[in-house]
Amino acid sequence: MRDSFDVPVQPHAVTVAEVIPGDLLALSEQEVAEEKWHVVMHTLPESPDTIRLTLRPPLGGMDHDQALERGHRVTVACRRMDVSGIPRIASVDLTEVEFRDGDRVTSLRTVDPRAVEESYTRRWGRWHQDLESRAEEPVPDAVLRERLDAAAQDGCVVRHFPRPRRDAASGAGAPRRVVVTGLGAVTPLGIGVDELWQGLVEGRCGIRELEGEEFAELPVRVAGSVPVDPAGLLPRPQARRMNRAAQLAVLAAREAWQNAGFDVAGTAESGLDPERVGVSVGAILGDASVLVGGDRKLRDKGPRAVSPLTTPMTVPSQAASQVSLALRITGEARTVTSACASGTEAIGQAIDRIRYGHVDVALAGGAEAVVTPAIMASFAAMRALSTHELGVISPSRPFAKDRDGFVNGEGAGFLLLESEEHARARGARIYCEAAGWGLSADAHHMAAPDPSGSGVALALRRAVRDAGAHAVDVVHVNAHATATTDGDLAEASALRAVLGGDVPVTALKGHLGHLQGAAGGVEAVATVLTLHHGLIPPTIGCEEQDDAIELDVVTKAPRALPALGDLALSNSFGFGGHNAVLALRRTA
Repeated sequence: MRDSFDVPVQPHAVTVAEVIPGDLLALSEQEVAEEKWHVVMHTLPESPDTIRLTLRPPLGGMDHDQALERGHRVTVACRRMDVSGIPRIASVDLTEVEFRDGDRVTSLRTVDPRAVEESYTRRWGRWHQDLESRAEEPVPDAVLRERLDAAAQDGCVVRHFPRPRRDAASGAGAPRRVVVTGLGAVTPLGIGVDELWQGLVEGRCGIRELEGEEFAELPVRVAGSVPVDPAGLLPRPQARRMNRAAQLAVLAAREAWQNAGFDVAGTAESGLDPERVGVSVGAILGDASVLVGGDRKLRDKGPRAVSPLTTPMTVPSQAASQVSLALRITGEARTVTSACASGTEAIGQAIDRIRYGHVDVALAGGAEAVVTPAIMASFAAMRALSTHELGVISPSRPFAKDRDGFVNGEGAGFLLLESEEHARARGARIYCEAAGWGLSADAHHMAAPDPSGSGVALALRRAVRDAGAHAVDVVHVNAHATATTDGDLAEASALRAVLGGDVPVTALKGHLGHLQGAAGGVEAVATVLTLHHGLIPPTIGCEEQDDAIELDVVTKAPRALPALGDLALSNSFGFGGHNAVLALRRTA
């Protein structure tokens, strides 16, 4: 209906006797100036000299009658309205309304045919006009009531739309809610989730000098390497059939499994149907050293020296298959390879597998072991690695003015995901909800990010939307922030575009280095713990923040999570423009 008023109104004066139903008119010159118009709904002669007009606002409202002399001059707008299409609506008295989050109220100046409806939505006890903007200042209930009461007095129609109450019967066939019930990690800060969390909160750096003659000639000899040989923590017959990435994966997955309250012996011993449990692991290469070692033996000693385990221990899917073997999981064992976004995408895919009923439980995360001479030399040749030396300040410096590249690393991180009904039925501890995820592709360059950050911004928006949330719900971002000059700027630009610059952000690669395909899994574990403990770990290495970043980067000490809001995002971006964002929601 409003589209018909895109053409300028052409008012002219007529007598009341000339008015017919459908005319758009103003009763005085002052009303014309104030854009206050009425639609003639009915005309009824009252006497030989007077006519009673029934008038209604053009955008809807209540009728009122006006008796005028036939010769009285009014202004019409050269518009003929369909009177059957103008709604009869009344303002709601909000005085006694009990508001709930999710309610919406609107205000519309219906006498102005060009008016735009104002809409407010209640979130976290405050009213927002735009839930995707964090720039506006939301208002409390009392202020909104005063504002809309004044609008109603000024002729606006105020309406209240309560949040729909959930009908239990309508839930049939809907996607299931997914929750996190277990955590596991093996990182440069040590073995286990406790070592990871304490190291992050205390601001410890797990990056160390690489020892061994194979690294001696490299231009960069620091990395985030796991401080313990994982093979020594596994039964020898199993360990010798696994590459290093698979060993890390099995250790982290077993911890998550036990942390969720299951028997480490496997699915059947835990009372689970093994066909209803899945594995989803992100990895780029898994463990490049196996193939390199096999090639060296071939050249040095001939084909008989090459182990028959070389091929099965080389494929990136070895981590997923070994986790499946270790816990006797038969539902599925998936591998995701999307560069440094692999771990996060693997978790996202597992969320959907549970949501839509393919499995009830899933171990999901990432594992990588690429701290090898060839990989280090390749990254150095790309000029992607930091040249800062070990010292008081971490050589990995996310968002810092003096950042100059990433520090290569290794590790594994896993979430134990379950459908909410499955977790509650067995009385499991719930860390948080795995609420959603988002993907996108830059389509810009083989290695460099799109400097606009538009692809990253799309993944952020999709993750928030997939979680059924809005920008105003986000309380924290665990940034990818590898400490490369262009990558950090692109991510910061995307975060400002989607969330503004006031959301507390932390980056963990100063503690860990860049764990490649495992980064998303480990950082997801850290984000879950941030929600669980209500505490944001500090970013280390960022002694002086780059002025161009323009984000609220948490440094120096941990910070409490904001009270209002419930969503945390964990970002992962990879070579080739792979972007993945995980959305996690804290639970009461």
